[in-house]
Amino acid sequence: MFISQIVERFHAAMRDKSADTLADLYAEDGVHEFPFRMPGMPERYTGREEIRAGYGKSWGASPAEVVRIRRIALHQGDDPDIVVVEHEVDVTAYGKPYTIPGLLVIRTRDGQIVHTRDYIDATAVSAMRSA
Repeated sequence: MFISQIVERFHAAMRDKSADTLADLYAEDGVHEFPFRMPGMPERYTGREEIRAGYGKSWGASPAEVVRIRRIALHQGDDPDIVVVEHEVDVTAYGKPYTIPGLLVIRTRDGQIVHTRDYIDATAVSAMRSA
């Protein structure tokens, strides 16, 4: 699977809030980390099943419904297994619209994600949660 296809499926999982679809993109020992995490959020999920369980719980409890994901940019450098994705996620929560900017740094191996750094705009998420 090409890395651009992985990004498309990653975004589809976000849009559908499907922890199974997201986790299935990862290698068994894949890591998903949150360098700018919010209170109550783990530093990382380690392993496909922890990613599945963590996102299942998080997305299941979230009042946000994804309306649209806009991929702003996809940057690939010299290493074809690494991509940087800039996106904005439009959601509705509590009857109001919000835009949550984010940046993903995704490293793949053999068509599976082995590591993701998920830089989500914690300020935007906090504003949505406190509405």
